[in-house]
Amino acid sequence: MTTFERIKSLADKQKISLKELAIKLGFSENNIYRWKTSKPKGEDLAKIADYFHVSVDYLLGREDIEKIKEPVDLKDIVSDHVNFEDVNWDEWLSFGGKPLTEKDKMLLFATFYNRDEK
Repeated sequence: MTTFERIKSLADKQKISLKELAIKLGFSENNIYRWKTSKPKGEDLAKIADYFHVSVDYLLGREDIEKIKEPVDLKDIVSDHVNFEDVNWDEWLSFGGKPLTEKDKMLLFATFYNRDEK
């Protein structure tokens, strides 16, 4: 499947025409249709990949599996493995091999708990 065919397939799944897609992404109306016979610019592929939440590698045919990029909440991942109440921040945390300041520790801690501490 060509890059154009992959983009067309993704657009069809979302029930959007290639003309509408081009306009939404700031391309000229027929820009995507030109990719039947020419290669798209990398930055244009990146815009399309972001729009459809797929990788550029998928669009280029380097991956056959359509991988949807889903947002990941770091707090959810880390909190499944770490009880922040029990963390000894003095021993556990450093940046570039240097200990964090008390203010930095509080800001990081507040980030995980969505507090507004400064």
